[in-house]
Amino acid sequence: MYQVTGKILGVTERASYFIDNLRLGLNPLFFIDIIIVAILFYWAYIFLKETRAMRILYGFMFLVALLAIGAVLNLVLLNWILKNLMTMLVVAIPVVFQPELRSVLERVGRSKFLSDKVFSKDDYSSVINEILLAVKRLSEQKIGALIVLQRQTGLREYCENGIELDANISAQMLLSIFFPKSPLHDGAIIISGDKIISARSTLPVTDTDMSTDIGMRHKAAIGVTEGSDAVAIVVSEETGGVSLAVGGRLEKRISDERLKNRLIGLMRYGNNKNK
Repeated sequence: MYQVTGKILGVTERASYFIDNLRLGLNPLFFIDIIIVAILFYWAYIFLKETRAMRILYGFMFLVALLAIGAVLNLVLLNWILKNLMTMLVVAIPVVFQPELRSVLERVGRSKFLSDKVFSKDDYSSVINEILLAVKRLSEQKIGALIVLQRQTGLREYCENGIELDANISAQMLLSIFFPKSPLHDGAIIISGDKIISARSTLPVTDTDMSTDIGMRHKAAIGVTEGSDAVAIVVSEETGGVSLAVGGRLEKRISDERLKNRLIGLMRYGNNKNK
């Protein structure tokens, strides 16, 4: 409860008192401060948009609005309940938003100012050519496949739940792994540099609502690229169509030429280029 010179303030007086105090605290950097905070909120909204975290954030914002209304109208019981609830939420937020917070920190850490080239020009050209040849044949034969290309973010946790390899990349090797009767054909293969480092790896599936025609391979491709800067190539066993997942976004039915150009641009540098 606000008091000024012994007088209990009403709603109008409280608002005026708050504005007067705000004016007293103004400094030349006030508007710069506001702009920076606005940019941060906008960036957070863009990042969380179309994720399950956005729904949780809406609920949290609703509680904050109720808390503000309760404070202005001096609703004692509501204030007590919400303040105790907010205390619990502050503890719960890092747990609930753990995947999103991890992804944010990874994106900051792999900004273009900190990124290095993943391959030399000769290395990535030969690797991409072998991958493209294998993907074309897999598509023609309608053999399902999921190929993940590691960039700056390590994928060790997914390698460990699969079969670890140290194989040179060749179209023939990729075809033999995904051959339907091969013991390694289930799951994803993970490529780092010019080596296949893992096969039959299990990847996280996206929590984002997807259309019903999106299969588990495609959801896994989106899931692994949501939490890392990896690039995932999917071949559908139903249609033979090829899709590319980057940054949690899926580009379906991508042409051979488009796929080649995208891979060259994406694998040349470790930073996440989604455009």
